[in-house]
Amino acid sequence: MTHYDFSPLYRSAIGYDRLAQMFDEALRSDAQPSYPPYNIELLSENEYRISMAVAGFERAELEIEAENDVLKVIGRKQRLEHKPTYLHRGIATRDFEHRFRLADHVRVVSAALDNGLLNIQLVREIPEALKPRKIAIDGDNVHVLERKLA
Repeated sequence: MTHYDFSPLYRSAIGYDRLAQMFDEALRSDAQPSYPPYNIELLSENEYRISMAVAGFERAELEIEAENDVLKVIGRKQRLEHKPTYLHRGIATRDFEHRFRLADHVRVVSAALDNGLLNIQLVREIPEALKPRKIAIDGDNVHVLERKLA
């Protein structure tokens, strides 16, 4: 297994220890589950969509949960009283749990099930306090410059 040294990053960047930890976890973890298949689309600079193929699942069998910086999509298929006899079974309907790590300020806006695709809309909303602002060298009029930008 390859080991990456992130110490050069720590020399000039502050607060990126969490990012380095995330890379380390991604390298150590087992392969991401491939079922169900999904796409992650960049719709605009701050908008994303996860499209997940969930053919055979009903709305009541799907659960979406966002907690802190993790988005969980869970599918639990209800057990049928009688099992069908398949001559060919090509549509998988097994249970799944998929986790997506969300960046800071990314939140889920909506979710919809349409034609066997679960579409989850996400948006990145950067708070005003974190947007770029000019700071006067004297330091006395920081608030005045902030108001001029708004």
